[in-house]
Amino acid sequence: MLRPMRILISGVCGFVGSTLARAFAEAGAGHKLCGFDNFIRPGSETNRAELKKLGVTLFHGDLRAASDLEALPAVDWVIDAAANPSVLGGVDGRMSSRQLVEHNLGGTVTMLEFCKQHRAGFILLSTSRVYSIAPLAALPTEPVGGAFRPASGAALPPGLSAAGVDETFSTCAPVSLYGATKLASEILALEYGETFGLPVFINRCGLLAGAGQFGRPDQGIFAYWINGWLRRRPLKYIGFGGTGHQVRDCLHPRDLMPVLAQQLSAPKLAAGERIANFSGGTASAMSLRQLSEWCAASLGPHAVAADPTPRPFDIPWLVLDHAKATRLWRWRPAIPTPAILDEIAVHARAHPEWLEVSAPL
Repeated sequence: MLRPMRILISGVCGFVGSTLARAFAEAGAGHKLCGFDNFIRPGSETNRAELKKLGVTLFHGDLRAASDLEALPAVDWVIDAAANPSVLGGVDGRMSSRQLVEHNLGGTVTMLEFCKQHRAGFILLSTSRVYSIAPLAALPTEPVGGAFRPASGAALPPGLSAAGVDETFSTCAPVSLYGATKLASEILALEYGETFGLPVFINRCGLLAGAGQFGRPDQGIFAYWINGWLRRRPLKYIGFGGTGHQVRDCLHPRDLMPVLAQQLSAPKLAAGERIANFSGGTASAMSLRQLSEWCAASLGPHAVAADPTPRPFDIPWLVLDHAKATRLWRWRPAIPTPAILDEIAVHARAHPEWLEVSAPL
């Protein structure tokens, strides 16, 4: 049985961090939870009061300032959920490229130094966007049922099959500035682990979604689409002929809890076993057009415009193969996509101002 741990969650008031903090607190395993956030992300303030009520100790801090971490207590584990999660980060004018690198990579270094100081384990929540864009963008696809899939009989790049992209797929540039900061963070985390004898795990997550996610077109697309549809906001299919056939998988952050519980007490694993994909896989995969069909059936009709102009870093089909996680951790996603969409819709109805709160223009 897992003994109670002292756990620190970075980015604790973001969507993923707050979801995991609530799940840990509600599990009643006796873990002592704390976390910190810089609260610069719109919407993050909405989670502060609830987490305090659940007994999570919160600190205000910015990962870019190492001195902000001096007040943090010693812990056994750090779960790093702090990042600017947009693949357009550093190029869309919302933040500079330097800011992106300072947040995502510099912040990882700060956390790793904290772990070294306190002899704490480190779990990095990474992303499917560490995989190389060029072979994914060139993937031969065919539309079936309103969604792209790898073309039947086509030669697929190494590390990609009908089951998705596995951990052997190329991570060569370009992967976007965002993807590069996460990939560099992975490498540094593993090096710190080897050099200083710290347990480290890299969990590469598929597209995370659920109630309370901060929705924008470049991140949190499921939350953005459902909230926008419910409010009859202008929506459009971008790129790929304006068809909406592009596909992503879908994973609820709560589905990470079983593997996190195992990793907190896992023995040191070989380097190749410390990185694994966690995703909803092909069973969860959905195109924007299919999401629109769900919205129409659940929320009523709404027109979607088409803009065939390509957008940087977009790819037609990105689904992660989680077979390695299943082999290593006996892990499988448990929350199906329809349940995730229902959860988002319930939250959207209860919070009509959510897009303005979480993603102001």
